Parts: sequence; structure tokens; C-alpha cells
Amino acid sequence: MQDGDLKVSKVSWEAAVRHLYEDAFTFSATGPRGHEDWRADVLAVMERAVPDPRGWAGLDDTANERTAEGPAFPFRPPFKADPQRRLTPADVGQRLYEIDRASAENLLLALTDGGCTLRNLERFTESFEELQDMARTLLARYGDTFTCYTNVSVGTRRNGTLDFESSQWGYIPMTFYWEDAGLVVVSDTEVGLFWTFDC
Repeated sequence: MQDGDLKVSKVSWEAAVRHLYEDAFTFSATGPRGHEDWRADVLAVMERAVPDPRGWAGLDDTANERTAEGPAFPFRPPFKADPQRRLTPADVGQRLYEIDRASAENLLLALTDGGCTLRNLERFTESFEELQDMARTLLARYGDTFTCYTNVSVGTRRNGTLDFESSQWGYIPMTFYWEDAGLVVVSDTEVGLFWTFDC
């Protein structure tokens, strides 16, 4: 897929990433689909083993904390596993569940700071609709047919829908940090990760 086939440009996508996440402690990156199992592609992005296939810039506030022994840092195996062992695709997949597109749009906005709440948007000067357009810009890169996965539960999960009206939220830990929340976007050609951390 060429950039011209998309409804979004490099400039608008990178501007949306920077604007939404520059004040968060974040990891936002995209990699190519190279495996039948999308979880292996997600792991390659977590390990920074593949470049963005279009050369578009994401954000990686954790890049300086990685080591050769832990290339996926801050992502870690499940808590009952040895934290020093390398992540596997199964480790990634067992802690994510599918959500719908509307939930993914709202989740991208909730990830703009810790706590995974839409109240995070109060610090922005733009309207909710303008911020939602930025979230849609991020998703547009992945085409019309993609699936979304998260480690977050907001309210009661019903048919892949997150309830951002709820005051209750939880997550399945994916990192070494105190709190983490994220979104994985899987298309036929790319996988995107948008993650926010709280130390």
C-alpha cells in the first residue's frame, strides 16, 4: 500500500501523534506485517526490531532504558513467568482482547495521559470533536479493515465495547511499570502500538 492510497498523510499522522502524546510517557510505533500471526509482528515492534514501513515517526520515551537482554523493555512476560525471559507472541496475545472501532477511537484519547480516562482531554484547548478527528487520523493510516486489541477494561466489556462513562477501569499489566494501558491496531500490512505508562 502506498502513501497515496491513504486518507492520511505523513505530516498529519505525525502531527496527531505528537499533539496527543507529547506530554504522556508513551510508546507509539508501527511496524510491518511479516507473519501470519499478528502477535509476532507486535512483538517485533515492541522489540524495536523493525522500522516503520513508511518511515513515519512515532514516539518512544523508553528507548534509552532498553538493553540487549531486554529488547522489548518496558514490555514484559506475564507476572507468573520469569521476568527476565524474552517475550513470546503468546505472551502478547494472552493479555489482549478485541475492541470495536469506536472504543479504539476513545481509547486513543484516553491514552493521552495516565489513568486511561477521557478526563485527560481537559488539558487540551481543542474540542472533543477536534481531538476525535486526530484519533481518527491515527487509525486512518491502517486502512478501512483493521482490528483493534487492548489490555484495558473500562466499565463492563460488552461485545468489544469499552464504557468510558464508567468510573471503573482496569488493565492486564503488559510492562514493568506501575500502570500501563495500550492499543494494538492490526491491518493486513501493518501493526500499530499506542501505549501509555505511569511509573
